Amino acid sequence: MKRYTCTLVLALILTPLALFSGAIKEQIAEPDELIVYAYDSFVSEWGPGPLVIPAFEQQTGIKVRLVSSGHGGELLSKLLLERNHPKADVVIGLESELAQKAIDSKLFLPYRSPMMDYVPTFLHFDPTYCLVPFNYGVYAFNYDSHTLKDIPSSLDDLLDPKWRKSIILIDPRISNVGLGLLEWTVAIYGDDYLSWWENIKPNVLTITDGWSSAYGLFTEGEAPLVLSYTTSPVYHILYEESDRYKAVVFDEGNMSVIEGAAIVASTQKRAEAQLFIDFLLSDAQKDIAVANVMYPVNSNTVLPDAFDQLVQPTKELTLDSELVHAQRQTWIDRWVEVMSK
Repeated sequence: MKRYTCTLVLALILTPLALFSGAIKEQIAEPDELIVYAYDSFVSEWGPGPLVIPAFEQQTGIKVRLVSSGHGGELLSKLLLERNHPKADVVIGLESELAQKAIDSKLFLPYRSPMMDYVPTFLHFDPTYCLVPFNYGVYAFNYDSHTLKDIPSSLDDLLDPKWRKSIILIDPRISNVGLGLLEWTVAIYGDDYLSWWENIKPNVLTITDGWSSAYGLFTEGEAPLVLSYTTSPVYHILYEESDRYKAVVFDEGNMSVIEGAAIVASTQKRAEAQLFIDFLLSDAQKDIAVANVMYPVNSNTVLPDAFDQLVQPTKELTLDSELVHAQRQTWIDRWVEVMSK
């Protein structure tokens, strides 16, 4: 989601961490600037960055320079290119699917934050703790309840001719959300995933270059179904007081994605970087969840009531990060062949 304006004030969730942060502030009297690479929408005016960074600076006295560096894959590529001349101390926005590639790169320091004790085990996607989760989401098809009364029940159901020109999808070559659906079909159909894509084509109104344009067309009424997240309706409930747009979950399961953060191994500001990770996993959790319209990883986070109205997936699907690392480009190349015919 990550594109909604959030004006909520940062809430302090874990008082003990605030006290711990004060102790660190005393130890680091004149900290250098901490350089944090983050995905574009985290940095944008509607993202969590403008809320999270000032709160961290005020609490710790550590100055932060937030650098917009593309999405997860681009973030990792940028760090690989800078390996011999590293600039960043922390990176935000590496998806769980990139875990194996990130670990193999040896670019990151292992750090098991004490805040991980409040994170459910299923979100600990990297056993080395080079990458730690900070938020997560579940992909789903969203529908307009004012125009659609019969909703799909599975990926197979979306192939029914009744959905002709009714679905908006997203290009997996450009968008992580689009890639999420491609990997979702792999998780469900295995080697036969391309058959689904071949058969879905008559039902697709358009394939956009990103989530924002896809969701915009959807809310403008161009089609009643769009690829998004189970959490997408939260925005409309919070800011429009409307439950018109809803998400549907499938019995076969919905693909989930975990987004992680990491400390760059070359940092000369390890203590400050660790404190930033601690803050990201505690005091910042509510603002990140609301601004990104995704779920926090810290189970102690108190969310707005709007999150209670969301449908819950019956099963959350993931793919092994080694498999993704080895096959992702092949999946994309074959997808292009099928969809360009």
